Amino acid sequence: MLKTAVFEQLKQAMRDKDVLSKGVLTLLKAALDKAEKEKGATLAQEEEVAVVNREVKQTNQALDGAKDAGREDLIEKEEAKLELLKSFLPKQLSEEEIAAALTEAGVTKGMNMGDAMKIAKPLLSGKADGATMSKVVKSLI
Repeated sequence: MLKTAVFEQLKQAMRDKDVLSKGVLTLLKAALDKAEKEKGATLAQEEEVAVVNREVKQTNQALDGAKDAGREDLIEKEEAKLELLKSFLPKQLSEEEIAAALTEAGVTKGMNMGDAMKIAKPLLSGKADGATMSKVVKSLI
């Protein structure tokens, strides 16, 4: 379970007095606990990955905001946070691997974006982020 790994790393970060990791892991654990409480049962692997992906997306948005503001101190912090969060995700597919999987699944030229994404989302859930998936789908259709 991902939640157990997060908790173990959180305990280690506390022992090491690693403030950044402790903060990130505390937030991630809280997000996983909240999702589990809302569901009323233990989360499946895909659901845990979805929670981590949501945290990655929020961190990316914060990173973009820091870059727009030119805040070097925040940029470094958000990049470190992003790297830690991504360590909990399964290996992400490259654009070429995504394109090959979508072509094999039947995404072809002339297909509308909505139909193509309906094929892509369940096929690539947790293996690729939405922005990359959307970019590859656009290039294929």
